[in-house]
Amino acid sequence: MDISIPTSPTILIDLMKTGSVVIVFAYLISRAKFFTRLLDKNFNNRSRALTILFFGALSVYGTYGGINLSTGEIAHIRHLGPAGAIANIRDLGPAIAGLVGGPIIGLGAGLIGGIHRYSVGGFLAAPCALATILAGLIGGLIYSLKKGDFPRIWQVMLLALAMELMHIGLALAIAKPLDDVLAVVKAVTVPMVAANVTGAVIFAFIIRNEINERRTSTEREKYRSELERKRFELEMARSIQQTLLPESTPRLQGFDMAALSLPALEVGGDFYDFIPVSQDKWGLVIGDVSGKGFPAALFMALSKTCVRANAMGKTSAAQAICMANNLIAQDAKSGMFVTLFYAILDPRRKQLRYVNAGHNPPVLYKGQSGDVMSLGARGIVLGVMDEVDLEEVELDLADNDVVVFYTDGITEAINDKEEMFGQERLITLIAQNSTLSARELVDKIISAVADFARGQEPFDDVTLIVLKSLYVDSGKKKP
Repeated sequence: MDISIPTSPTILIDLMKTGSVVIVFAYLISRAKFFTRLLDKNFNNRSRALTILFFGALSVYGTYGGINLSTGEIAHIRHLGPAGAIANIRDLGPAIAGLVGGPIIGLGAGLIGGIHRYSVGGFLAAPCALATILAGLIGGLIYSLKKGDFPRIWQVMLLALAMELMHIGLALAIAKPLDDVLAVVKAVTVPMVAANVTGAVIFAFIIRNEINERRTSTEREKYRSELERKRFELEMARSIQQTLLPESTPRLQGFDMAALSLPALEVGGDFYDFIPVSQDKWGLVIGDVSGKGFPAALFMALSKTCVRANAMGKTSAAQAICMANNLIAQDAKSGMFVTLFYAILDPRRKQLRYVNAGHNPPVLYKGQSGDVMSLGARGIVLGVMDEVDLEEVELDLADNDVVVFYTDGITEAINDKEEMFGQERLITLIAQNSTLSARELVDKIISAVADFARGQEPFDDVTLIVLKSLYVDSGKKKP
């Protein structure tokens, strides 16, 4: 008898329609809370039960949404049973359930779909039901082998192909009569394999996309949290470093003094300090550590502490800094060093005794004559050698003299033409504004450097000390 059954293209089209519904289900479940808990490996019994029920229902839908081959002349085949032969995508739900939830969830979904298929009846009931159960179990075993990681899309595609070939193999091995089985297998193999593989690929794509979205979101949150933590730590470090600098300048009879330090980064290597050397003398120090950021900040704290500890009580500038260098050199294991200018000011005598350890020479502007001097002296940077030889220079200050201590962040500031601010601009600026107060002159210099380098990232830390000798007559400033 000539047996006429629906053609393979017709079956494939109908199965693709069913697959479209499955795709919608796949998208919806990928957004369900119980499913995302599975993806996060944070599921509980409720999540397991819901996943089993959902994918079990999906398997049942795969049966009802299939193509019943009992229609038409195929109905005359013996032993079809009341349900006939159904080309379906039943195995897809349990297989995916196993891949995302493990053996128990895969087996549970497979049992729902398999038992339902067996209850429908027909001469293919047993192999089809067994194939559905095995699909869920094998998916769960793959989950275990991959330690919960969802397979790549091509791996899911191969799994779906293997599941359907197994399905066909079980039908050929178990179902009888063989002639009828062969007739059904011939009709459904290609479209059923194609539909299941296509559905599995789309399902895998949706799930992997959700996994990647969640992973990206998690990494973004982790990065944001880490960034906030680092910002907090940087702010704390900046605050701590600021506490290492003097809160205010000492008030000295006959002198006006101001200072400011601005790090290029959150923390920096520049520092200044005012040290009570004795009852009537003050040590003025400005330093610049090689490098920037945290390493420079740590080395700055070490250097400043060593200088202060050795300067207090010592009226010899060279002796104090040489002793500080011994301590700094012992801890300078990273190749870092510090340039430093240190002066002992005697306000009563208006006298400076200073040493220069490789630092930018401060500018002395003589208020009465308009002459300019650089306060240089023989010496090398600190932290390189255990023993250093520093020349100590004595300098008398006159009324209206202005001394500007600075770091190279001032003179080496660069504009958009790659020009440096330079010492000449600094000297001109000091000369033109020598009548300003020390604080006003500090602000003037900082503003001028910022305007010069406008639009450019800060090249280096910027630190200034302005010391101005005042004219005193009976304790009053000259008008």
